[in-house]
Amino acid sequence: MNVQTEMPAVDLAAVKARQQATWSSGDYAIVGTTLQIVGETLCEAVDLRSNQMVLDVAAGNGNATLAAARRFADVISTDYVGALLERGRERAAAERLPVTFQEADAEKLPFADASFDVVLSTFGVMFTADPQQAANELRRVCRIGGKIGLASWTPEGFIGQLFKTIGKYVPPAPGVKSPALWGTEAHLSALFGPQATVDAKRRQFNFRYRSREHFLEIFRTYYGPVLKAFGSIDAVKQQLLAADMFRLMDQLNVAKDGTLVIPSEYLEAVISRQR
Repeated sequence: MNVQTEMPAVDLAAVKARQQATWSSGDYAIVGTTLQIVGETLCEAVDLRSNQMVLDVAAGNGNATLAAARRFADVISTDYVGALLERGRERAAAERLPVTFQEADAEKLPFADASFDVVLSTFGVMFTADPQQAANELRRVCRIGGKIGLASWTPEGFIGQLFKTIGKYVPPAPGVKSPALWGTEAHLSALFGPQATVDAKRRQFNFRYRSREHFLEIFRTYYGPVLKAFGSIDAVKQQLLAADMFRLMDQLNVAKDGTLVIPSEYLEAVISRQR
């Protein structure tokens, strides 16, 4: 006799609330600023033009936002964490770049259909609670013939492996898919469906820190997922998690001078809306 066990329904509202609390903790801008080159590269990948309307979704402290604004596009920068938008606003003001900042949920964007020529997200929308709803929203607000540019960590890369390491100590909610699936072309093709075409390539971002201890200090203090993970386990497990992170870093560190240089793979995807 075959016995089928139904998976419990995922409480997406609860998942989203936890995620928002996670990204509101620490100060992601400290880490986010180091990733600026990814936003620049993504704007080149979508062949951004100065006469285009651009939306940056789950923008964090504005890497793709600023990259687009530097190319003289009209940019709206959105995130559901107001403090991160404030960091982006400060950066835009320092460079005298005209950008509109607006709090918004990636799964319920407050914009009309086909409002934008280009929609961007760097390591942002991949963390949404409901991936299909987020993909639907990205496609909806992008005009037909427009482009959606995404940068997402791959499952096999350093950050993907870091998430798996954390998951040994702080398991994700049952039924919640790994954010790193956004770093696979097959998953993106399934999310965006026949209404869009996906052109993706794997790229490397190099994390550069003084040492593995320095990396851990920064991420444990400022990067929400790591900060929350350490805060939710006891002292013994904290030591074990730190040791596992050190082992992972030692395996992947390519620097031979005592510093830390870890190539981390991500997927750069340009999704063209066909209809």
